[in-house]
Amino acid sequence: MADKVIVAGVSVDTRHWIGGRRVASAETFTDTSPIDGSTLGEIARGGPAEAEAAVAAAKAAFPAWAATSPAERARVLHAVADGVEKRLEELAIVETTDNGALLRSHRRGVMPRVAHNFRFFADRLLRLEHEDFETRGHINHVSWDPAGPSVLITPWNAPLMLATWKVAPALAAGNTVVLKPAEWSPLTASLLADIAAEAGLPAGVLNVVQGYGSEIGDALTSHPDVRRISFTGSVPTARRIAGSAAARLTPLSLELGGKSPLLVFADADLDLAVDLAVEQYDNAGQVCLAATRILVEETVAEEFTRRFVEKASALVQGDPREEATDVGPTIHPRQLEKIDGFVRRAITAGARAVIGGHRRDGQYYAPTLLTDVAQDSEIVQEEVFGPVLTLQTFGTEEEAVRLADDTRFGLAATVATGDHERAERVTAQLVAGTVWVNCFFVRDLQAPFGGSRHSGVGREGGTWSFDFYCDVKNTVTAPNGWKNHG
Repeated sequence: MADKVIVAGVSVDTRHWIGGRRVASAETFTDTSPIDGSTLGEIARGGPAEAEAAVAAAKAAFPAWAATSPAERARVLHAVADGVEKRLEELAIVETTDNGALLRSHRRGVMPRVAHNFRFFADRLLRLEHEDFETRGHINHVSWDPAGPSVLITPWNAPLMLATWKVAPALAAGNTVVLKPAEWSPLTASLLADIAAEAGLPAGVLNVVQGYGSEIGDALTSHPDVRRISFTGSVPTARRIAGSAAARLTPLSLELGGKSPLLVFADADLDLAVDLAVEQYDNAGQVCLAATRILVEETVAEEFTRRFVEKASALVQGDPREEATDVGPTIHPRQLEKIDGFVRRAITAGARAVIGGHRRDGQYYAPTLLTDVAQDSEIVQEEVFGPVLTLQTFGTEEEAVRLADDTRFGLAATVATGDHERAERVTAQLVAGTVWVNCFFVRDLQAPFGGSRHSGVGREGGTWSFDFYCDVKNTVTAPNGWKNHG
């Protein structure tokens, strides 16, 4: 196979990055663009042998990287951020071509955030401290020890941003990394390996291996030398990973699916509430945090729906490389089939499509709003991961909270209300890792991030990331125990 492919004029290596060098595989898999279904290239398809080599490289590189001073680690991470910014346009166009998200979003928000991920955790590393405290005259000192080789498995909907959300704190903590990107969007992870090497990251500290699901994933997550596992993706895959981790008691962090609610109360600014609802079509609805269940107070439901339909109908769907496009394609034909299946079954069960409810040419699914849906129906309870929203009404605050919390998920929630006291009452009762009030998708890296119930295990972000990627140690020193050696 060819070692490199040209994507929108950018050369991307299709081989793994292991131990500071490119490594080919005997087998490959085909990577296609969701924009038009065209073949982008054949990608090295790793398995147990590549997993073993990557973990071995990470293990060999760990002692030296762990012993590297925080100041030097931070310097290298800032150099990686510099490299991302230098190649921002290349990263943006490659990722748009590979996963179909809007080019304008990659240019203005996503790729700058990738660089910020490295800068934030580099700076946080240098401020990482707990105050010493005293217990009966003994001094307690808390420190963060690098844990060891870490396996990071990332999704396809925001490939590089979500990968670096894990890679940056793991490297800052002094760990070495084996990154396994999603097989539907592997290309920018390969570019990240190049950028990290150019920034001076030592060989073996970051390894990137590509492959299909369990073919390589099982070997990585069950490896005895792996000390941390972080995964973002589906609940079924998480169960498999958790089983592998449990056998060796490997600590893991899981950020999983969501079926988040948007609660719209009658006292809300309806224009703001409609804007928040339409925003849920971002990235063609392929966002784990998306508030796909819209819950509207009965007295304003008709007016809300009218305004929503007017605004959503004006969205432009098409080529994500075009500046005017608002909604791009779904990632893969299999995902398109899944989305369409959800909608067809819902309509058969009695749901009504107020807008959308059908495919468009290629891998595009029309932004859809379904009403007349039962609370216990599949479309309300299961994650679709596409541009499909449901709308239900409620009569009281208590009913709104009950409906919002009535799923097995608990990743996020959004509340639109003009009453501050109501906001406090409602948010206190919502089961969610993140709650937004009169806003959406405001993310600060200082804040904890993760889900409740089936939406995840653990929290990352800020100091919480270091708590996960490190072995947190408390050293207790007795008073007056020193001998004077003169």
